[in-house]
Amino acid sequence: MERDRRDQREYRDYYPEEFEEQEIHLRDYLQIVSKRKYLILTVLAVVFLVVALKTFTTTPIYTASSQVLIERNYGSKGLENQFSRWEPDFLETQSQIIQSTNVAQKVVEQLNLTTRYRSYFFEEDTEVTFVQSVKQSIKAVIGPAYDWLRNLAGGSEEVEAGVAGESFNDEPMTEEEIIASIIQGGLSVTPVKNTKIVTISFSHENPGIAKIVSDAVVKAYMDEMLEIRLSTSSYSVKWMTDKAREEREKLEHSERLLQQFMRDNDLVTVEDKLTVLPQKLSGFGNQISKAEAEKKELADQLAQIRAAGNNLDRLEKIPTLASSEVLKSIRERIYKANLDIQELSKKYGHKHPKMIQAQSELRSLTDEKSYEIERVLSSITNSYELAASKEESLKELLADTKSQMLESNEKFMQYKVMKREVDSNRAMYDTLQAGIKKESVTEQSQSVNIWVTKKAEMPLFPSKPNKKRNLMLGLILGLFGGVGLAFFIEYLDNTVKDEKDLGDRFGGSILGSVEELKKNADSIESVVVTKPLSPVAESYRLIRSSLLLSAAGKPPETILVTSMGMGEGKTTTTANLARILAQNDKKVLVIDCDLRKPRLGSFFGVRNEVGLSSILTGSGGSEAIVQPPNEGISAILSGPIPPAPAELLGSDRMKMLIESMKQEYDFILLDSPPVQSVTDSLALCQLVDGVVVVVRAGKTTNEMLESGLKKLSDVNGKVLGFVLNGMKMRGNGYYSYGYGSYYARNEGEE
Repeated sequence: MERDRRDQREYRDYYPEEFEEQEIHLRDYLQIVSKRKYLILTVLAVVFLVVALKTFTTTPIYTASSQVLIERNYGSKGLENQFSRWEPDFLETQSQIIQSTNVAQKVVEQLNLTTRYRSYFFEEDTEVTFVQSVKQSIKAVIGPAYDWLRNLAGGSEEVEAGVAGESFNDEPMTEEEIIASIIQGGLSVTPVKNTKIVTISFSHENPGIAKIVSDAVVKAYMDEMLEIRLSTSSYSVKWMTDKAREEREKLEHSERLLQQFMRDNDLVTVEDKLTVLPQKLSGFGNQISKAEAEKKELADQLAQIRAAGNNLDRLEKIPTLASSEVLKSIRERIYKANLDIQELSKKYGHKHPKMIQAQSELRSLTDEKSYEIERVLSSITNSYELAASKEESLKELLADTKSQMLESNEKFMQYKVMKREVDSNRAMYDTLQAGIKKESVTEQSQSVNIWVTKKAEMPLFPSKPNKKRNLMLGLILGLFGGVGLAFFIEYLDNTVKDEKDLGDRFGGSILGSVEELKKNADSIESVVVTKPLSPVAESYRLIRSSLLLSAAGKPPETILVTSMGMGEGKTTTTANLARILAQNDKKVLVIDCDLRKPRLGSFFGVRNEVGLSSILTGSGGSEAIVQPPNEGISAILSGPIPPAPAELLGSDRMKMLIESMKQEYDFILLDSPPVQSVTDSLALCQLVDGVVVVVRAGKTTNEMLESGLKKLSDVNGKVLGFVLNGMKMRGNGYYSYGYGSYYARNEGEE
């Protein structure tokens, strides 16, 4: 089985989508509804009862409605030219005006509601009957719950007429203000879709009051709109006149400031400068560039001259000197003088007068060349100094021009700011003047046209409460609320529920399921003996058959029975499984390995004075410890509780005991502590042929079972299968689960 589980986990790793998107059938939902039907019916009954009580104890409310056509006056004749105008917020604005406090107060004044109809809005101090007191108590209890259910269903908000309380001001509200607030609370305005018609409705306990107030609201609304128009027009004219006076003064002041600024700063000259200065900046920039280039060229020539030093030959090779026409002429003359000296030297000696004269002319030419070179070099130096001086002068002129331009720009910007202020003031003043003229012309015209298309009629039947709707709403809310609560509880339940749930999640073999007995039925510890043909006894026979076929070759002889936690029925399963195995004339030995909280002795009615702990500690022999057969079953009880049970159960003596008992008995069942509580079961699972895991339906959680199986797998424990305990059989054949508590009773099942 462990290999199957390992293969299943590997398959899940490779194909996780098959496990994440499991198909859910309709019958799964129906099973949940069937299992939680009492919860659903309870929620349905409570919700329906609350709605019914609220419905039948609510005072009937009558509603009268009138209709009016409302449109904006655009100054055209009739309605034919207004079809293209669309104002989605117009009717909403008018609806708010209709429901305003001013309109309500006008209704109170028109109908004299504080005197003539006062009794319909204020309850008289009469004696309250018993039935009325009961109704008031019921309303106080179920009213909030009903309102919450109605709001949850998205129903329209009910506004019941009643006396309003005091305002937040220190002074109490007058009767006129109280009745006006009641009218506002019972008034509703609903635009008719795709039309300009509005339905005005008023609800009250008296149908006559509902009718007259509905008609009075229409008249009060028309009066309010006329007052709004007149007060708005007169206020607008007054406000615009005062504002125009202020704007005229501001305009005159700004014009005077602008004129003074232009006079002080000679703004016309500034404008001319703004035109000339950019051209000057551009010219200075070009001249500075040329001066910098000339200075750079002269600096390069000076560098060559300094590098040549006093070497005339190197100086003559400098391009400026080499290109000098004077030096070229001198060099030609020197060359010719040298030729003459060479010719004369062939005829005369060096002291001959002609030779002396020729030598004198050559020296004179050489001196002339040196002088010319010095002159050119001096000219280059002077030119460099002049270029540097010119560059500095141009830069100073450029900086001065920039300063003048910035100053002119600042003055011109200030002029533009002041000019814009003058233009703005003039535009505002002109607009106000035009508005005053227009408002004066249209002051007496009506901005909204109102026509009554339908007057209110006397209501014959109450509009609220709608008994059929409320009762149907209660049924629907109760049903859906109950079903939703059932599915929510089912979602929160993370315990093992049935064989299908156990098999789908953990794989492996399901040896069988044991039905949970009713409280008045026989004890499950003895039902196999007292009622051998009962369904519970048949369940244990099925578990026996599955267990014998759980291993290939031959059935397991030594079996460890354990569970994940306490109170899951492992001791009961051990005892009943031993009884079923012994019915086939097999020798069965049961060993109580729960050395912490032993219970096996109480099943067979034997005192737990000596037992397994005595053998493992060496204080007794196995022959004297084994209890004589009872119902065909021999037993080794736990004995006195030792200080270190895990070390004793994992010792060599325990292994030797099991090996020796296998020679005498066909089956050996070991009842062990829960896996999650202690490590005793992990030590014992290595000494047996296999492990039977008892799972309590509705109690053992999936996380607990997964963790426990991992612990058994880590110590190479061979799990033969699961026994699903505590199943509750429904009438439709569907298993549900019950609950038990390990600590709730002293001798309850473990």
